[in-house]
Amino acid sequence: MVTETRPYTSDRPARVVIVDDHQLAREGLQRMLAGEPDLVVVGEAATGQEALALCARLRPDLVLMDVRMPDLDGLAATQALRQADPDLSVIIVTMYDDPNYLFQALKAGAAGYLLKDATKQQVVTAVRQVLRGAILLNPELMTHLLRRLARQATAPAQPAPEQLTAREIEVLGLLSEGLTNREIAHRLHLGLGTVKVHVGHIIAKLDVADRTQAAVRAVEQRMPPPAGPT
Repeated sequence: MVTETRPYTSDRPARVVIVDDHQLAREGLQRMLAGEPDLVVVGEAATGQEALALCARLRPDLVLMDVRMPDLDGLAATQALRQADPDLSVIIVTMYDDPNYLFQALKAGAAGYLLKDATKQQVVTAVRQVLRGAILLNPELMTHLLRRLARQATAPAQPAPEQLTAREIEVLGLLSEGLTNREIAHRLHLGLGTVKVHVGHIIAKLDVADRTQAAVRAVEQRMPPPAGPT
């Protein structure tokens, strides 16, 4: 278990590890990130187990993770990595445009979900957005996922452990869209510090580990409206 935190700061290049059981895929991602002054690939792994050992040794800021791999799939590896190091960001990179994979990836703690046909610009932009604290969601997949969950819903959602305020529900909705705290502050005309406080309250009230898991909870169950004005 990693005990020392290592928050990413923009005054140094972000350290990236690539995990995929296909060498050509790893090389392709390596080429996409090569030459970016704020990003550096520090290691590669071909299996989930290799990824766990490599990240424990190198302690990167972000991992680009395939889903289907031998010995330990990307979803299980993501969950293990995030449990060991909550400051680590993971983006799932896969050929499967499946809403179920997206949902499982978010539940495992991934902060993003990219398809393997993404362009260089899309990959680089995604990495930078996640490093800034955004949750990267494919809009089309997210729409399919929400529709599927709505069809499957047979009962009203259970209330959160502690009722969210109207403003917190508003912030949670924007958080679930993948907006950063700064973007939420701009959208709602709030101070950045105020948004940070709201996000902290949301995480505490929903009894989740981080903003990604708060977004998962919001997708998993329709959050009840506030009991009254805040």
